[in-house]
Amino acid sequence: MGQQRLLLILILCYFVQIALGGETSSFMRSQWPSTDIPLDNEAFVVPDGHNAPQQVHITQGDYDGKAVIISWVTTAEPGNNEVLYGTEKNIYNLKAQGDVRNYTFFNYKSGYIHHCLVSDLEYNTKYYYKIGQSDSAREFWFQTPPEIDPDASYKFGIIGDLGQTYNSLSTLQHYMQSGGQTVLFVGDLSYADKYAHNDGIRWDTWSRLVEPSVAYQPWIWSAGNHEIEYRPDLGEVSTFKPYLHRHATPYMASKSSSPLWYAVRRASAHIIVLSSYSPFVKYTPQWIWLKNELKKVDREKTPWLIVLMHAPMYNSNDAHYMEGESMRAAFEHWFVKYKVDIIFAGHVHAYERSYRISNINYNITSGNRYPVPDKSAPVYVTVGDGGNQEGLASRFLDPQPEYSAFREASYGHSTLELKNRTHAFYQWNRNDDGKHVPTDFVVFQNQYWGSNTRRRRLKKNHHSWSQSLFASFEDMLV
Repeated sequence: MGQQRLLLILILCYFVQIALGGETSSFMRSQWPSTDIPLDNEAFVVPDGHNAPQQVHITQGDYDGKAVIISWVTTAEPGNNEVLYGTEKNIYNLKAQGDVRNYTFFNYKSGYIHHCLVSDLEYNTKYYYKIGQSDSAREFWFQTPPEIDPDASYKFGIIGDLGQTYNSLSTLQHYMQSGGQTVLFVGDLSYADKYAHNDGIRWDTWSRLVEPSVAYQPWIWSAGNHEIEYRPDLGEVSTFKPYLHRHATPYMASKSSSPLWYAVRRASAHIIVLSSYSPFVKYTPQWIWLKNELKKVDREKTPWLIVLMHAPMYNSNDAHYMEGESMRAAFEHWFVKYKVDIIFAGHVHAYERSYRISNINYNITSGNRYPVPDKSAPVYVTVGDGGNQEGLASRFLDPQPEYSAFREASYGHSTLELKNRTHAFYQWNRNDDGKHVPTDFVVFQNQYWGSNTRRRRLKKNHHSWSQSLFASFEDMLV
């Protein structure tokens, strides 16, 4: 009954918003702009021991959630590339061998970066793992997701544009208390490029800052503009160099040709990661890959179709306005055709959620220039509000466009809890000067299974509480 009451409250909140139209929050933060955490702060502490592994992070290592990529850095020497692991604490009866790499960027030389694929894992199982040698070894754990299933429940966190300020730390700490099981990260990680000579030390500090979360659960990475780090004035003419060395992705598992765009399936979700700063127009590798990947999506097995990118396709903020327009023109018709549920983006340092709208009939000659309501379209959510040093984007366009449902210039993070094949709970959480304040709530109806026709295909009494509760509301849900 508690779950039903929560659903009813969320539905009533949604109806109030529909009645009033879109909302621009009047909340004003007192802490602005954000300030960087000093290098000697305990949030950046280096683990004890000679050559001890640091900056430990994991991500999904295959297409279906039965593998992880474990990454870490050693500073004095390469050390051991081996990961010991098992299903009981302090009993490591399995092992995997990784590789090691490093890089230079102008006058910075990285530590030794290790990546190790741990595969053939069992679903819904807690694994303990150990890296490093002798007294400097460190131990962690992670939980594998449930088996791919349309009714597998799962809770994602969504974070973007994090940086390494006190507000960044607040976002991270609030997320770690949310019960989220995996982070969908929508780009702009360390902001190392904001320091003199793209100071690589700030990559190291950021990776230690997030270790308390990402060493224990996968973060699904996507790259932002602050990961490009193209500096010909410093002799650095390649793009994404530090990011690609540090953050491995399972791109080959989805037959992608680049670590910057790929797909994974996890629980009841099919997650597609795109690169806003790589070529994506017709016949480019990313365009061809996405066309093929969308055809592979099986909504009978993974009903929730989620897309991650950095630059938002819809944005009513003066900051970065229309920067996602070219990707919208290239891909929006596919997103509507395949009924993508939600598209998460970052880049704009504020929060915004749209209604389901599309502009696939855009034609400036005929006069079709504006987005229109479209039940087959995704909801667009901008969460570029992690806490970085550049501050908030507080200049929203006035009046608020009809496609914009809720917007606020504040720091925070989101959670998306997939309940079953038909419904999910979404929540955006504001960092109110260090306090966690749930602010925006939505019940999402699945684009594939949410329709009356497909819901009748469910077995009789399957999720009966959900069906009866939403029977009279389902056409009005997001």
